[in-house]
Amino acid sequence: MSEPVSSGPEPDPRRHTGHEETHARVGRQMLQRLRSVEGHVRGIQRMVEEDAYCIDVLKQLKAVRGALDRIGSLALEAHLATCVKDGLHSDDALERERIVAEILEVFDAGAKR
Repeated sequence: MSEPVSSGPEPDPRRHTGHEETHARVGRQMLQRLRSVEGHVRGIQRMVEEDAYCIDVLKQLKAVRGALDRIGSLALEAHLATCVKDGLHSDDALERERIVAEILEVFDAGAKR
């Protein structure tokens, strides 16, 4: 008996195709914002090195957390509009369950801080 011919590696079920343009656009927005956050964090490091007033440091940390939350919102919005939407429309019940479990895992992990 001959072995079945493989057509290559199995596609990653977490990668839904057809949304490359959306993912590229959102990725550019996220990278731009992440670079800004990176600069902001370096500024906070300088503040700490220079023994800045505690409240001023705390205010800047809060601003960075807010910026990261906005980046997370961009990622979530794109994920829901593309990958989750596709997964929930799948004929595969296991894929639908995987998509829901994946989202719940992310938010459950965030709640346990």
